[in-house]
Amino acid sequence: MTAIENEKPDHVPLAFMIFTALKRRLKLKYNKYDPQELVTAQLELGTDAMVDLRTFAPENKKIGHADAPGFPVHFNEKVSSHEWAEVSGGNINPVLHKKYETPAGDLSVVVNQTYDWPYGNAAQGKFHVPFMDDYLAPRSRKYLISDESDIEALKFLLDPPTAKEIKECHVAWNSGKKLAEKHDLLVAGGWGVGGDALAWFCGLENAVYMALEKPELLKSILDVVHEWNISRMKVYLEYGIDLFIRRAWYEGTDFWSPDLFLEFFAPNIKQEVKLAHEAGTKYGYILTSGSAPLHNILTDLGIDVLMGVDPVQGRGTELESIKRDLKEEICLWGGVNGFITIETGNRESIEKAVYEALDTLGPDGCILSPVDNVRDPSDQVWENVLIFINTWKKYYNL
Repeated sequence: MTAIENEKPDHVPLAFMIFTALKRRLKLKYNKYDPQELVTAQLELGTDAMVDLRTFAPENKKIGHADAPGFPVHFNEKVSSHEWAEVSGGNINPVLHKKYETPAGDLSVVVNQTYDWPYGNAAQGKFHVPFMDDYLAPRSRKYLISDESDIEALKFLLDPPTAKEIKECHVAWNSGKKLAEKHDLLVAGGWGVGGDALAWFCGLENAVYMALEKPELLKSILDVVHEWNISRMKVYLEYGIDLFIRRAWYEGTDFWSPDLFLEFFAPNIKQEVKLAHEAGTKYGYILTSGSAPLHNILTDLGIDVLMGVDPVQGRGTELESIKRDLKEEICLWGGVNGFITIETGNRESIEKAVYEALDTLGPDGCILSPVDNVRDPSDQVWENVLIFINTWKKYYNL
């Protein structure tokens, strides 16, 4: 919290934004996944782990919302859905169809089942098309939303959390909160979604065209998502967390101009920040590329933490310039690339990256992390993870 408040802690914290490699190693070791064990294992490594409550709540596997975690997602009780597969047009792989039938009309999505599709195989008679998932974005032949007539139907798919779901989440979260209290750890919640939902519901290229040709349609989609997002966010804030996190990987200037960002995203973000601050909660914003032209806007919106400062794969995230732009305004979380530097790098490149991040972003308003994840659970990559952590320890004589 000292770092998030842009003050100088006794050392720059090291807290992984996401740590899939450790999760997978623990699952291989214990043949199950325990979110408490994930936190405990990070503490044993000597890092400043956070308790991310979104990892404690179960996903509704039937619906599929791996990229909008935090609560089980459910549809309105009047919604039914059907899936089927077909091979046509000379395609080697099946084409997957899903139709959602709602009182306001039907919505449908058509997806290519590529070789790396993680949700079953239609050729074997078992497959699934998720509702909110990044696998949809590059594989969809037809997206869920294409015109204004689809908006009312979308509302039936974005039902707010029920009292039963909230109660179940509280039970699941309580174990995480107790762990945080025991070890004096940051408690985070989320992920909120906004523009990222455009990748799943209508495709990013289509969304950019909408901004120029059908701006009212784009606003309508974002307003429906925003209302749903707020209903979930309020549950976290009422429960009590230190940091609320919004996933905004697809809200940067790799896709949107600053003017379009101001028009379509800033108003909803401003309301979220206001709600968080009224609850005494900090607001984190995950944007790993294309942030530079938005720095003044993000500051004006009152964002507390910019998560995902990536000096290698990000655009507009050079460490010196981002620290200069946001010093004493927004805490910077990241500093080292997760894939190229940690997963495929060597001792020399990892040590150099850690020192550069700490020297440039620290000592105040900075939290060190690979951006935005380390996924590979192999022993070779794990050696690199340990080099990363031990270099940070050596820097501070920990």
